Amino acid sequence: MFINKKTPLVLAAFVLSIILTGCGSLGSKETKIDPPQDVSYLEEEGEKVLKEENENTVKEEATGGKEKAAEETVRTELYLIDKEGYVVPQTLALPKTESVAKQALEYLVEQGPVSELLPNGFRAVLPADTKMTVKIKDGTAVVDFSKEFANYKPEDELKVLQAVTWTLTQFDSVGKVKIQMNGKELTEMPVNGTPIGGELSRKDGINLDTAGVADITNTRAVTVYFLGGDEDSYYYVPVTRRVENKVKDGIVAAVTELIKGPGYASPLLSEFNPDTKLLDNPKVENGNVTLNFNESIYGSFEEKMISKHVLNSLVLSLTEQKGIESVSITVDGKTEIVNENGEKLTEPVSRPEKVNTGSF
Repeated sequence: MFINKKTPLVLAAFVLSIILTGCGSLGSKETKIDPPQDVSYLEEEGEKVLKEENENTVKEEATGGKEKAAEETVRTELYLIDKEGYVVPQTLALPKTESVAKQALEYLVEQGPVSELLPNGFRAVLPADTKMTVKIKDGTAVVDFSKEFANYKPEDELKVLQAVTWTLTQFDSVGKVKIQMNGKELTEMPVNGTPIGGELSRKDGINLDTAGVADITNTRAVTVYFLGGDEDSYYYVPVTRRVENKVKDGIVAAVTELIKGPGYASPLLSEFNPDTKLLDNPKVENGNVTLNFNESIYGSFEEKMISKHVLNSLVLSLTEQKGIESVSITVDGKTEIVNENGEKLTEPVSRPEKVNTGSF
């Protein structure tokens, strides 16, 4: 499988509970003299049946407990900071609440309730003891932070803005974010003075990469997803790049950046073969985009297999664009493609409800 590396990658006990209810053997000792063989057999059979019933009861109670626990939580994307300093979505199970937006921000606070849930190598982004209120109206979330909000490190300023914005805009009711502190709207951030300019949205980008861009005024933003983390524990990292305005098609721009891969100084990875090319212009119909690649898109030529990381990066990146809900892939115009599990990709692939859940 092709790995596009631009820098080296730094690499129960079960407790068995025996349920004896109903057996009666521990309640009192009863002496039996030469019990008939068939009685002994029946007792053994009875104990066997009872044991099976008890085991089934335990399994049902355990399953019911898990289902109940699942019903009492909601999966939420929290934008946290990984060990390389990237702002990365991690989907965690949070207690069910009516104030999901406010709760999500509360779980971004250092030394807060997220402390016991943080994945290895990740940290929260908001300063300890930060409090907030969140009001959502007409698609805009107005967040009023307490004075502790200003206690972040200067180098984290953009990360704070991005984490708050992207965490809140995961919810369908939020498209834009306004930030206040102590009841006053902020026009710039309190530590390094980064201009806010009123409302924030995903259009402002995340993990900004402007390397090689001489004139930013003639460019526009496109967000793509590369691989972060270590082998066997990869996750997807959104990176916003600037592409020239002359590249009219945002889908083509995103695919081009994915093929180009992470920068040379980046610890991020890509599984795209650099010889991968689009053979035709993308076709968009009813929210689905069809991409026709050359054979270099394959992770295995013999099996006509596409890497799950290539597929996931494409789906995550393209569904960030307005109007794109799913992705279909052909190679030389043919649909005889399988994923790493050997399953044929006969249906469009949609964006998962949440990112970096551990199963996508």
